[in-house]
Amino acid sequence: MALDLVTSSCERRFTLQAVNTTWVDPNQYDRFILKQKFRFVANEYQFSLPQADGDSPGPVFCFVKQKTFKFKEDIRFYTDESRTHELLRIKARQRFDPRARYDVTGGDGTKIGEIQKVFGASLLRSTYKMYDATGNEVALATEENLVIALFRRLVGFIPFIDNFSDWLPIPYHFVFKRNETVLGSHRRHMWKFVDAYTIDMSGDPSRTVDRRLILAIAVGMDALQAR
Repeated sequence: MALDLVTSSCERRFTLQAVNTTWVDPNQYDRFILKQKFRFVANEYQFSLPQADGDSPGPVFCFVKQKTFKFKEDIRFYTDESRTHELLRIKARQRFDPRARYDVTGGDGTKIGEIQKVFGASLLRSTYKMYDATGNEVALATEENLVIALFRRLVGFIPFIDNFSDWLPIPYHFVFKRNETVLGSHRRHMWKFVDAYTIDMSGDPSRTVDRRLILAIAVGMDALQAR
């Protein structure tokens, strides 16, 4: 009997471990849910595949943590909550440079692509360029609505309110474009205690943009700028 109990306990632990390390290849999907975890010190996020309604998160397949007290930004993506299997990472090339280009690499160090904030355009409307592994621009991510972008910036200058502006239900939506073709969207869930977003790349059915690069820019647009 004791041996049966030990065996059953081991089987349960093995099953739970298997569930927590379930492998999901982002390049097989077009839609993701990004949710920020509430932390006082470092930014942490989770990616899920959506449930049937398209916006409710299913099981988590990626865990993200921003390294603290780093002179260069360093954000790691893991396939497991214990952070033992790295999926990809974002790392800045320069220190404290608003025009810095960030390298996106796989867990084995293989280059996936690059992301870069377009500093001048972002003064009015946050804009990012996305590059593939060879340095070719593959997409542009920009705030969807200029008027809302300007209003969001204006709120940030109002005394007292600026400290709580991130908590206000102001849309923070992006579109991904190549030339004038819309490839996808990145939409904030309204009236949430913590930030949550739906990323939909169904406008790129051939998946010409590496979905790991999409995961990287989705986190970067929240973590790499003070909103």
